Amino acid sequence: MSTRAHRNSKRSDRPPAVLVGVQLQGVSDEALASSLTELGRLAGTLGLKVIGRVTQKRKGLGAPNLLGEGKLKELARFTGGRGFVPTFAPPGSRRSREQDASHTPSEESENSSLEKNKPLNFGSVEPSGDHQNEADGEVREDGAESKQAVTVLVDQDLSPTQMRNLEKVTGVEVLDRSTVILSIFQRHARTREAKIQVEIARLVYLAPRLREAGADTERQRGGIGGKGAGESSLELDRRASRDRIAELRRSLVVVQREADTQRSRRVGSSAQTVALVGYTNAGKSRLMRGLTDDEMYVADQLFATLDTTVRVLVPETRPRILISDTVGFIRDLPHDLVASFRSTLEEVRDAKLHIHVLDAADSAFRDQYDVTRQVLADIVDPDHPRLLILNKSDLLDDAERSRLRKEFPQAFLMSAASTIDIRALHGLILTFFESTMSEADFVIPYDKQANVSLLHDRCRVLEERYEEDGAHLRVRAPQAVLSALRREV
Repeated sequence: MSTRAHRNSKRSDRPPAVLVGVQLQGVSDEALASSLTELGRLAGTLGLKVIGRVTQKRKGLGAPNLLGEGKLKELARFTGGRGFVPTFAPPGSRRSREQDASHTPSEESENSSLEKNKPLNFGSVEPSGDHQNEADGEVREDGAESKQAVTVLVDQDLSPTQMRNLEKVTGVEVLDRSTVILSIFQRHARTREAKIQVEIARLVYLAPRLREAGADTERQRGGIGGKGAGESSLELDRRASRDRIAELRRSLVVVQREADTQRSRRVGSSAQTVALVGYTNAGKSRLMRGLTDDEMYVADQLFATLDTTVRVLVPETRPRILISDTVGFIRDLPHDLVASFRSTLEEVRDAKLHIHVLDAADSAFRDQYDVTRQVLADIVDPDHPRLLILNKSDLLDDAERSRLRKEFPQAFLMSAASTIDIRALHGLILTFFESTMSEADFVIPYDKQANVSLLHDRCRVLEERYEEDGAHLRVRAPQAVLSALRREV
């Protein structure tokens, strides 16, 4: 995408895009609309302005052009493209020249992000802070728009053939759902581990989508004596991609070993751990800020934060409680991306308590709830201790809040922007960990007074008195911590 949009630019200045969705059998109109709305929000995170939608009911996704002939023409009216896939013509032939003369590809098509040595142009459009509904695009009744779309976003994953054909039909860049998510992840990754993970997922996804730059691309000369056709540039590119993936995976092992060491120290310490989990943009980061007083980045964007952050719950308790903010989930998250973010999954697995955050103001939050539970079911036991939070309840009226309380009697309705609600959640977290603690008595001889500081650090001291035989302390802590302290002191 060659057009740039400033972070603070008006919505009308952002590059226009059009959404494409296929409604398969068994998919309701509401589910299709919800999925396209989510894709529109992903487009907003990329800094694009959605000017329209093209949808069609199909029996499957196997058609080489994805859409029917009429819908292809409708799509092309948004982009100024041909509206059909031209028949193959050898480069330089009369038919090829006639096709080129009948339709001159746009600059965006020539700079398509799937050309050789430029497989995806991630990051050419700055994210915008304006996230109005994509339906706000001013589309005329005939389906055309005063400014043509420079990007087509498809709400399904495309095969290389489908993507190539749609680019020929529209004359602009075509991105499928996985490509959009990968581009956002690559832009928002901050730590070394996150950057490596996203790059691996991107290369794995692009490997089968590499293309030759042209039909007349020369081959490298063959082996000994120069005989044989040798390798084409495409084959060389694929081998370079495989080598790069292997190199990145070796680097990732080193980085993750360091992260595992830090995580094991937390698990082996007296600190209690809580993991914030949930759908992207449910308000986890804002909740994290309220619970820990940490000035972490918060924005009304999908995947605004990707790196796992661990902070101490404040006011600080004894034993300390650590809160981890994990990467958000989303429907149809690319499998390679899920596998790459092992650190987030490990944080969730090791946490004593999961706080599952839902955006109660989102009409699709029940579907988002199911998506997150399905992912969590592959990580931890379904009966793992979990606190359900219906966030952003301040955006609901009294009747809606009453219905949600009846539907989710175990949930806590709150707003992460409310200090009172944050205090109440703090109390719920303390109550949970209090239920897992036990009391114990320790006698510390005067020649081992350093152990008194150890007890103060790892436990909550209920009583402390000094007698002839040493310091007598009554403490409260998890049973595992008490057992470890008995061995140490």
